[in-house]
Amino acid sequence: MDRLILSILISFGICILIGPLLIPLLHRLKFGQMVREDGPKKHLSKAGTPTMGGIMIVLSVVVTSLILGDGSMEFLPMMLITTVGYAAIGFLDDILKVKHKRSLGLRAYQKIIGQVGLAAVIAYWAYKNPLIGSKIIVPFTDISWDLGIFYIPFAMFVIVAFVNAVNLTDGLDGLAAGTMLIDSTTYAFILLMIAASAAASGDVYLSDNMKNAIIFAGAVAGSCLGFLRFNSYPARVFMGDTGSLALGGAFSIMAIVSRTMLITPIIGVMFVASAVSVVLQVGSYKLRNKKRVFLMAPLHHHFELKGYPETKIVSMYMIITAVACLIVLLLYV
Repeated sequence: MDRLILSILISFGICILIGPLLIPLLHRLKFGQMVREDGPKKHLSKAGTPTMGGIMIVLSVVVTSLILGDGSMEFLPMMLITTVGYAAIGFLDDILKVKHKRSLGLRAYQKIIGQVGLAAVIAYWAYKNPLIGSKIIVPFTDISWDLGIFYIPFAMFVIVAFVNAVNLTDGLDGLAAGTMLIDSTTYAFILLMIAASAAASGDVYLSDNMKNAIIFAGAVAGSCLGFLRFNSYPARVFMGDTGSLALGGAFSIMAIVSRTMLITPIIGVMFVASAVSVVLQVGSYKLRNKKRVFLMAPLHHHFELKGYPETKIVSMYMIITAVACLIVLLLYV
């Protein structure tokens, strides 16, 4: 527990220190956010706010994990590779948006190729890793479900789905960071329980790997907490795809190493809501003669157009996430 608290504090401190240095630099480089013209009109005032603030999150997670973690263990290197790998895809997307001064960077197929390719590497690594393998835990039971070779496509689906779900949720000041703060803290406690169980059963190697994963989860939580200092309403910086894809990758890899992919829809309930709202909106538009389910998708934009203040939407997302996570932890123990 002490290393978890320390990882949160160190990551938080690093993010707080980087912010005042990075934000002015992004201003000077004119790395301003390009706002969608078809989005909520009041978002047009946010155009020019520095983006790529996700660099702060990634650096905080990596540095904290390297300071406190043991790189010789199996989990931590892949957890960092996953986070940095998806951050790199997001960074390239952000750079192209700034360069071409448009709200679209990489083309959709380019993003998917990068995301699926990295997901395939992660899923294959997990499948071959004896500490993970092809078994996933059935929620709130002692049963493990062996997917065999089908574990790989299932894990790939979970990774790509949540990477994009977090990306879609990053649409309001503090929304993605605030929600991920709660989710990563929840995963830290789940990993703590797994580590304790492994230690009690004599599996020291698994317990040590889980302790590294706990440090990583704490670093993610601390970085989100620090980022909120600059990203809460009114935001001084946006995380961009650099941050949202990195956080989606971090969420996914925590689910994989803990073998809890079946409870991700509960822990990440509001990420799921964002993704599902987009699927429903697009499906309805194409199949029902341009009829829409929501005023605008993702879901948080629908609430914006209904007249809810941005801060209230963010607080409700965080409250719902917190309740869902507490239910998971209550049933988990």
